[in-house]
Amino acid sequence: MLKGIIEAYRIVRQEKPKIVFSKGGFVSVPVVFGSRLNNVPIITHESDLTPGLANRINMNFAQKICTTFPDTLQYLPTNKGEFIGAIVRPELKQGNSERGRVFCQFDSTKPVILVAGGSLGSLYINKTVRSLLDPLLEKFQIIHICGKGNIDRDLECKGYQQFEYVSNELPDLMSLSDLVISRAGANFIFEFLSLKKPMILIPLSKKSSRGDQIENANAFKKQGFAEIIFEENLTKDRLLNSIRTLFSNRKEYANNMENWYSDRSLSKLFNLITQFSQYP
Repeated sequence: MLKGIIEAYRIVRQEKPKIVFSKGGFVSVPVVFGSRLNNVPIITHESDLTPGLANRINMNFAQKICTTFPDTLQYLPTNKGEFIGAIVRPELKQGNSERGRVFCQFDSTKPVILVAGGSLGSLYINKTVRSLLDPLLEKFQIIHICGKGNIDRDLECKGYQQFEYVSNELPDLMSLSDLVISRAGANFIFEFLSLKKPMILIPLSKKSSRGDQIENANAFKKQGFAEIIFEENLTKDRLLNSIRTLFSNRKEYANNMENWYSDRSLSKLFNLITQFSQYP
């Protein structure tokens, strides 16, 4: 850590930035510390409902801490917090469902479920979804982003498309989807929220994380955006029943999302960066 701070201090002193923007993570701590030593203004952004350790350290040196959830403000120093909402990639809204349909070789007669286990996939979610292919494919088509090395070639069949990961085609696949089964990482679920996609969230358990995904999922459940299945409670029957319930009530979930997402989040962040970069 000390070596990182010294190196960050040297680079910041050399480059002379007007401001430093941090998204958290342990790699950010030396940069934030080195920037403070050089009297460079700092803005941080917290994606999750409660700040992680890195941002709890960084907030001591930052001029502003931007939040995705309004409730995060209660965990921040007075007058430092600023609720701006989620920063969502603009290109996600440019997705085209017909391009997604052609890419997946799906027809237009059945709705589509998107299964996304997070950046590395989830073996447990993969296994449970695959155990339900027979009943699900009677009514749905499935896009399954299953993570590197997790494609099962023995399961290739009409209406079921597996991908290790998706890059350029992701906006089209998200546009095509009628509902989503996903982990509860903040960035991912706010992207689904911006597109008004009803969700079944399966957050990482506290055995595998600090519990931030559980808090994110509970917040979405409270707002009527999603249903939750906790990982330790995930079974074939519970997932199948949740899919049926969510699909039957999908319009209600979409209506709940209608007034939440704001396209002004990026402009709010830009204004803050502009404001604080004027500091001497």
